[in-house]
Amino acid sequence: MTATPRDLVGIGIGPFNLSLAALAHPLTELDAAFYDQRPHFTWHPGLLLDDATVQVPFLADLVTLADPTSPWTFLNHLRARERLYPFYFAEHFHIRRTEYDAYCRWVADQLPALHFGHHVDAVRWNAERELFEVDFTQLDADGEAEALGRTLAKNIVLGVGTEPFVPDPLRPLVDTPGVPVIHSDDYLTHRDTLLAADHITVVGTGQSGAEVFLDLLRRRPAGRERLHWIGRTEAFAPMEYSKLGLEHFTPDHTRYFHALPEAVRDRLVPAQWQLHKGIDAATIAAIHDELYRRTLAGGWPDTVLTPGVRVRTAGRLGTARIELHLEHTRQDTRSRLTTDAVVLATGHRPRPLDRLLAGLDPYLRRDNSDRLRVDENFRLDLDPSVTGAVHVQNAETHTHGVGAPDLGLAAWRSATILNSLTGKDTYPLPGRTAFTTFGLEPHTRQVPPARDRATRLTPLADGT
Repeated sequence: MTATPRDLVGIGIGPFNLSLAALAHPLTELDAAFYDQRPHFTWHPGLLLDDATVQVPFLADLVTLADPTSPWTFLNHLRARERLYPFYFAEHFHIRRTEYDAYCRWVADQLPALHFGHHVDAVRWNAERELFEVDFTQLDADGEAEALGRTLAKNIVLGVGTEPFVPDPLRPLVDTPGVPVIHSDDYLTHRDTLLAADHITVVGTGQSGAEVFLDLLRRRPAGRERLHWIGRTEAFAPMEYSKLGLEHFTPDHTRYFHALPEAVRDRLVPAQWQLHKGIDAATIAAIHDELYRRTLAGGWPDTVLTPGVRVRTAGRLGTARIELHLEHTRQDTRSRLTTDAVVLATGHRPRPLDRLLAGLDPYLRRDNSDRLRVDENFRLDLDPSVTGAVHVQNAETHTHGVGAPDLGLAAWRSATILNSLTGKDTYPLPGRTAFTTFGLEPHTRQVPPARDRATRLTPLADGT
């Protein structure tokens, strides 16, 4: 158990908490520590395809949009690696995903506040000491428990990220040996096994589905591609990437969205799917170019691309094949597809926080849908008896909108959290960030009413 309470303990070290750690590093008055169960920093290693790019410009690194003078900028990473001039002449506004991963690992290797190989088990509020208790298990190189520990903290920030989402009809198949059914997050690990299959089906019509389909297509022989690509969306739709459309990923839109009533926010998020769940136009073009190239000698490639299709049920045919029961949502027709391998490009969901925050449950205030309430500064709404703060990163789409998982808002959110913790403008933030004016009324802070629960320690009035 640490003798001196830390000012801040971060749980999880993905890009967002790495951004926070980088911006917190020069703040000598802030004693911070960050924990992650992995042995080192990794960022979606199964999708680090050679030509895949990050869907935000390189300026959306860990720190630049909050502090371009920071030593942890992407440009300084290039300078340290003597790659600044090659990058200058390459004129790449969007960098490769492998390059972004290497940049994050470069930052992570130099920040002493990061502690990998530490699995956080529980978080509790010690009312007597007015501190959070963070229990963790230290892991050895093989991921086995080595020691138990506890640290005390005045404030917490949760950045535990997301986990692969597997639709219910396919969930029983994923962990069963035999026919490969893998999530796109593990694609590169299993690519050789997939390519050995006679017929492959990709489920999911977002960016990762498009990248996996394109990679498989390029590696299959012409005329014997044997590929299916299906998904629920009505089309292989391009991501909204107009300049004014991108202003939905600004602090201005985030503040506007947070001030909307809860019911309006819940309707708006799914309606904005094409802002972040579509396919990059360059990837669509590359797929079409590759398909077209395979027609030059005559004939069509052996591929089937069908949007508007959902998987109703799935089952194994013996030990070597899978049968997918499909439904076309517009035609109201059904069919069966037999395949030898499946890649689930079905996206990610926020990791559940209930187990981690079980010790804080009596203090947590929730909305009408039993979700955690998050204020404008990314703090969980807690019972007033808790004097410390719990901030969240990428767990607030329901309160802050589709920009929550966007890398372009990482530095701004980290700076907002640090300004809240220090009680001053440690990182001065812009007052305006978009040409679009979102809404007719000036921005006002709004907190949705809490849902009453019998386990609350202190009676709470609606609307406070």
